[in-house]
Amino acid sequence: MPKPTSLEKKTVSWKHVLGSWAIYAYTLFLGWTTRIYWFKTDEFLQLEKEGKNYIYSIWHNQQLFLLYPYRGQKICSLISLSDDGEFIARVLPKFGMKAVRGSTTRGGARALIKLMNIAEAGYHPMLTPDGPRGPIYQVQPGILFLAKKTGLPIIPVGTALSHKFKVGSWDKMRVPLPFGSTALTYGKAIYVSDNSDMQAVAAELKAELDRVTDHSEQFINKKPFDNTQG
Repeated sequence: MPKPTSLEKKTVSWKHVLGSWAIYAYTLFLGWTTRIYWFKTDEFLQLEKEGKNYIYSIWHNQQLFLLYPYRGQKICSLISLSDDGEFIARVLPKFGMKAVRGSTTRGGARALIKLMNIAEAGYHPMLTPDGPRGPIYQVQPGILFLAKKTGLPIIPVGTALSHKFKVGSWDKMRVPLPFGSTALTYGKAIYVSDNSDMQAVAAELKAELDRVTDHSEQFINKKPFDNTQG
């Protein structure tokens, strides 16, 4: 059985409390000093106008700057049960978001049920389809299962940062730095039905994520997105 996190045990972990406030402060500073460019599709704007729900999808190594742009929105994010995940789980509520703990390797089934329930309440799930352990830029079945069960479209989002450094994790995580710029490019909505070929849909989602990430990279860094490495 997975070891409970400090949030689940309802006890205070001062390491996570203080660390989450430090992350929150740094994220605010990043947001204040970073220029954000949005590229939303007409299809998405129509969904937004009609008050429809949807699932955001973004590659795992692009997620660290998303807290500020999506602050105050009804976002629920799947956060791993790892010690590092505890920090993010505590930061999300500070931006008006919800955290659901679990992953494809630990607590996945229970987490997906929670995501379905929260989505029914009007929150937009935000998932990294290649998380939590990769392989990098490869779609895992969890997000497809959620889309199939809820009937919600998947909205691929590709981002790029001008000021960043990469860490030596499996996904070469991009850590954003201040005084730069970023782009968020939205792709076409992807639907998963009971009759869908899951392998084909996974390939479609990967292709669309790669395409919108390439658009953001071209706009911000004037170079193509390399989907063969981090």
